[in-house]
Amino acid sequence: MRVTSVLLALTLGLSGAGATFAQTPEAAPQTLPAITVSTVAPRLMRDRVIASGLVEAVEMVQVQPLIEGQPIETLEADVGDMVSQGQVLARLSLSTLELQRSQFTASLASARATIAQAEAQVLEARSSADEAQRVTQRTSQLRAQGAASQAAADTAQAAAISANARVMVAVQTLEAARAQLSLVEAQLENVELQLARTNVVAPVAGEIVQRNAQVGAIASASGTPMFSLMRDAALELRADVAEGDLLRLEAGQGVRITTVGGAAPLTGAVRLVEPAIDAATRLGRARISIDDPSAIRLGMFADAEILLAEREALAVPVTAVGSGAEGATLMKVTDGEVTRVAVTTGIRDAGFIEITAGLAQGDLVVTKSAAFVRDGDRVNPVPAEPTN
Repeated sequence: MRVTSVLLALTLGLSGAGATFAQTPEAAPQTLPAITVSTVAPRLMRDRVIASGLVEAVEMVQVQPLIEGQPIETLEADVGDMVSQGQVLARLSLSTLELQRSQFTASLASARATIAQAEAQVLEARSSADEAQRVTQRTSQLRAQGAASQAAADTAQAAAISANARVMVAVQTLEAARAQLSLVEAQLENVELQLARTNVVAPVAGEIVQRNAQVGAIASASGTPMFSLMRDAALELRADVAEGDLLRLEAGQGVRITTVGGAAPLTGAVRLVEPAIDAATRLGRARISIDDPSAIRLGMFADAEILLAEREALAVPVTAVGSGAEGATLMKVTDGEVTRVAVTTGIRDAGFIEITAGLAQGDLVVTKSAAFVRDGDRVNPVPAEPTN
């Protein structure tokens, strides 16, 4: 009985163990890693150069007096005034120049009177010379007939020579008087010109940005300019550009300008790209015209966004692009399998990069190229959140 019970217990234990083994489930399938992916899609891409600089005048004109030594009597313009070409900005004293004009006017009358006297002397000398010549001819004829002595003939000849010499002296005196008249006329014209220049006028139209002149000061062309004039009130932004971007700039490219405290961005265009680069800073300079200069002031600091190109193109996040010996690459995901693909890139803009070759619209790529995936891995793609 005891042996039978033991055998029965062993039999029941073996059957229970078999039942337990039969109920063990199969191993679970392998779980694929979740990887964020982005879709290759068209996007408006802008190629831009960022620069900054100061607002300056397109052309600054310095106004100086054209005569010196005269005190300033009145000032006709002030800072901020818009003036036209030829408008009087200041008036200098006239008293000294008017006195000189009176003196030269009197000298002019005297010179004319001297000329009249010299002309009369020339006529008198020529008349005497003609008479002496006739006497000489008559004496020569009488001498030939024996009716006059040789001494009389010599005397007549000497008188003729003397008369001709007086004619030459009279003519030279007349020329000197005429030269003196020309000199006085030139001096008088010079005084008249200086009188006209006592009005300091604007050489061009524009806006006055600085006035250094003071009433009572002595005008001088070698000192500080009386006025600084901004021609046509035209302003431009002189932006410093990195050496690598300078060759990409061209006249006519559109610019978006932002100033400190500006209510809205301003628009403009590249007017000129300076040909030289600063040897110390390695920066070039672009001169940018401003469409609405009334919204900006001379000397302000501004940022410029220069638009080089704008087009609709396929793009992916910049983080998706890696680099290697073969160049730029992406991890493309097809049916859950990762494949490394070489691509050609273009414009970088706002966290995205243009793909010009290597991918098609709708392809999926790993959003972050630094993710721990390799060529041939299988992943569970998770779409990235849409980005504007």
